[in-house]
Amino acid sequence: MKQIYASILLSLAISPFAAGRTTSPIRVACIGNSITYGYGLKDRDREAYPVVLQGLLGNRYNVQNFGKSGATLLANGHRPYVKQEEYKQALDFRPDIAVIHLGVNDTDPRNWPNYRDEFVPNYRDLIDTLRSRNPKVRILIARTTPIGVEHPRFESGTRDWQQQIQQAIEQVARGSNVELIDFHSPLYSFPHYFPDAIHPTAEGAKILARTTYEAITGDFGGLQLPSVYSSGMVLQRGRLLVVEGIANAGEEITLHFRDWKGKTKASSLGRWSLTLPTQTAGGPYIFEVRSSKKQIKLDSVYVGEVWLCSGQSNMAFTLNQSTDKEHRPIQEDSQLRIYNMQPAHETSATAWPVSFLDSLNRLQYFRPSTWEGVTSQKNNISAIAYHFGREIRDSLKIPVGIIINAIGGSPTEAWIDRNTLETKFPAILRHWRSNDFIMPWVRERATQNVQSQDTPLTRHPYAPTYLYDVGIRPLEGLATRGVLWYQGESNAHNMEAHERLFPLLIESWRSTFASPLPFYYVQLSSMNRPSWSHFRDSQRRLARPKEGIEMVVSLDHGLKDDVHPTIKYPIGHRLALLALSNLYGYTSIEARSPECRDLKCYPKSILLSFSGTSFLKTSNGDTLRGFEVVTLDGKSHSLTGEIKGKNVLLSLPASLVAQELYQLRYAWHPYTDANLMGATGLPVGTFSIGIPSSSYDSK
Repeated sequence: MKQIYASILLSLAISPFAAGRTTSPIRVACIGNSITYGYGLKDRDREAYPVVLQGLLGNRYNVQNFGKSGATLLANGHRPYVKQEEYKQALDFRPDIAVIHLGVNDTDPRNWPNYRDEFVPNYRDLIDTLRSRNPKVRILIARTTPIGVEHPRFESGTRDWQQQIQQAIEQVARGSNVELIDFHSPLYSFPHYFPDAIHPTAEGAKILARTTYEAITGDFGGLQLPSVYSSGMVLQRGRLLVVEGIANAGEEITLHFRDWKGKTKASSLGRWSLTLPTQTAGGPYIFEVRSSKKQIKLDSVYVGEVWLCSGQSNMAFTLNQSTDKEHRPIQEDSQLRIYNMQPAHETSATAWPVSFLDSLNRLQYFRPSTWEGVTSQKNNISAIAYHFGREIRDSLKIPVGIIINAIGGSPTEAWIDRNTLETKFPAILRHWRSNDFIMPWVRERATQNVQSQDTPLTRHPYAPTYLYDVGIRPLEGLATRGVLWYQGESNAHNMEAHERLFPLLIESWRSTFASPLPFYYVQLSSMNRPSWSHFRDSQRRLARPKEGIEMVVSLDHGLKDDVHPTIKYPIGHRLALLALSNLYGYTSIEARSPECRDLKCYPKSILLSFSGTSFLKTSNGDTLRGFEVVTLDGKSHSLTGEIKGKNVLLSLPASLVAQELYQLRYAWHPYTDANLMGATGLPVGTFSIGIPSSSYDSK
């Protein structure tokens, strides 16, 4: 680190403006492959990243492009950089600063499988040779730029070999006393900047130039906090609070909160981090961060419980849209605080203007937001989120913060990070608007929205990974108690794909927040869509209560022909019951819908045993409805029955007594009037049970 700062000071000392002396410009050699060269750009003489870097650095520097298309770092690769004319020119240039970006072409099967053990020694040799020409040269080596999933060799080796090369580059940096810069992370969320999966567009080259400029100068724009940090925010109680931000390289950062004060320095890459000790609930407090040149002061900061509410339109459904008239009046409360991440454009059936599409491509989808207390004027917030927060707040009597970032129509894959999908479900990333893994309606709506500028590179919120990049990554590291999730409508066409995606979603978010977050989700409601019964049953099977993954039932408030039930209070209440029971000590309440745990067949009846309730009942005391049995011929037959405590006894009609039964189902019609519920009114959700021959009892 000391050498880094010494190098920066040396650069300043020899600048033409230092002490009024006139010296030669600082020589910067950009060494690399076709990405450095500017292959694929319309005008590489203006758009290649070394040219853009020259403009950023100004006339105090002389930046030269020594990129060679196809070059490998490996000396035994198919086109070794050290055997190219550009390499000789770079050495003759005797740079004061050398920026090296090599390794992308080393993923070729001709190279890495055969010569991987030579990569680190070859890189060391290159560094040593540069130092032999100028012992004072400052060397920055870059993690390689992303390679897209559309690359023809992505799964056959490129994906895995690039990861190994990144590790090797990091090893070189640690062992060679050079600076490591990151060309990968800043571009990873912009796959549309790589039309051939390898070479960045002019916009991508600008990002590389900016990244290099920041590394050379240490200028990262001064002190910054993540966007979710604002006055009025709620910090999670009872957790170590890791606060991360940006500042200029080497700046001393001081954080003061309540009676705690911490100090650190920003790294050479402009990053800093401080960890607040666990906090008890309370507030309002002042949260203050300082550098030598800037102060950020957040007023009215609280400590309490923080929840993230996400999904698609049923989570986004607002209080002013709901019909829960007895629950709609908003109770003003300065300690129930909302961070409402609202999109700049709803995904309605319209063509978006070109200006907005340009913003989408720059990952600018959500409007700027701040934390606000609940008031009677704030009725455009998620109804479910509000009702959940209200109940937690009333029960715990401490501040509660709710983050809302639900987007209407959004599919699960849009909320998962790129690395997870590239590793575990790469097929869903390819050509997504013609990809059968993705619901046709999702693809059609996206095409309608982007028709003003419809190119293969145009982004859309429904694209895989997009909403993660704009809605989850900005929250990375924020201490959060748990997640509420209401989504599935846009994945119900393919429950098998969703059964892969949903666990990946949870894995992705738990990794992002560095915590095994409780994940409470809503089973789809009752609606007349053919696939929904199977999908609801699949959602039930995805629950993992011991792992903090639990489901609430909503089918009793569905609408036959409308995907948006207008009664939301019961859903918020049911989610709150789970949280109160699991996390806040209210263990005596019945927080879960009853579940069928056992089935026994008799000659003329079927006995079902349920758990999770003290007794069963039907809504309004009506006759039991919703059970059916499937015979081996695939036909279903409705069953009548009666409730006996926590059991249900179903009668078999005479026509079925001699037949072998295949499966029992409950609430199987997409739109159902099934009416079984637990003692406290929590409904039984859609389920199916196979009936093996061994389940028969002769009694």
